[in-house]
Amino acid sequence: MDSLTQIVLGASVAEVVAGKKFGNKAILWGAIAGTIPDLDVFLRFLYHPIEASLIHRGFSHSLIFALLLSPLLAHFISKLYKSENEYKKWLYLFFGAIVTHPILDMFTNYGTQFLWPLDTRISFNTIFVLDPLYTVPFALCVLICLFLRRDAKIRQRVNLIGLGYSSLYLLWGVSVKLFILSNSQSYFKEAGIQNTSRIRVKPMPLTSFYWNILGENKDEYVLGYKSIFYPFNEEDIQVISKKDHIRIDKLKWHGQSYSKELKRFCNDFGYVISKDSSLYFFDLRFGVSTMLTSKKNREPFFGYELKTNSSGEIIETNPYRPKELWSDVNFDYYLNKIFLK
Repeated sequence: MDSLTQIVLGASVAEVVAGKKFGNKAILWGAIAGTIPDLDVFLRFLYHPIEASLIHRGFSHSLIFALLLSPLLAHFISKLYKSENEYKKWLYLFFGAIVTHPILDMFTNYGTQFLWPLDTRISFNTIFVLDPLYTVPFALCVLICLFLRRDAKIRQRVNLIGLGYSSLYLLWGVSVKLFILSNSQSYFKEAGIQNTSRIRVKPMPLTSFYWNILGENKDEYVLGYKSIFYPFNEEDIQVISKKDHIRIDKLKWHGQSYSKELKRFCNDFGYVISKDSSLYFFDLRFGVSTMLTSKKNREPFFGYELKTNSSGEIIETNPYRPKELWSDVNFDYYLNKIFLK
């Protein structure tokens, strides 16, 4: 999730653990602890871009990381405030604020390597990384707590309301996804598309009301869209042919090969094309820009430009973000697709 949401979650968890004891200091340190796992982004420049994508939400988002760091932070802060007798309270505060960060990230598309050192990346894919309907009410509850006495019962209740709301919202996302996933095959079959061997369902940007259905068969990828407010619209289906795609395991690298890491990162929902004397990799798990740009731009959101030498070997990898995409964004159209069809 975005940094603000993780700050709010860390602060709220800390308030439950030690708000009555430490007051706003608990909220402050919980907010700080809630952001610590994402500091791994500052290590990205040490790695190849593809490796960096796997490093993010790796060790720092694991249970082991929370178990190792929490005692150190608790010891330091208990010394800072000269409250050694409150070490356990600080320990529970930091552990709770840190470990809930990757747990929340499990619900997003990117997922987390919570069971590091195992390679498994857990992703429920039921909430977009930035969802105002999740964050804003939750943040308001934490903000209200800051202005209430630490021993006031209303403060505890308001915070628990925020935590309860956030938990129910996550459950809502899981429920909606399972419903759409269970009907995805029938949506495509009604549109005349058969044999979608693999299907992936994810929320669209900024909402849990509108969902992207990604299907695959031997010859093509199929993308559909489902709002909870109206039936599946066959006219919005987008088909991406595999005819001109280059298989990831057929890529040639100058030096170390990153094909294995690339396939692992995209869960084999990515493809490579040749364009403008370069190769481009796109990860369809992150969706395409079609509905955000009123079908004017249909490129995937996330990709890499793979520059090659005269022998066709990849010598440089750079993140690729279509510059024209953001200028084509049409929020009025997008809102209409969510609510009005």
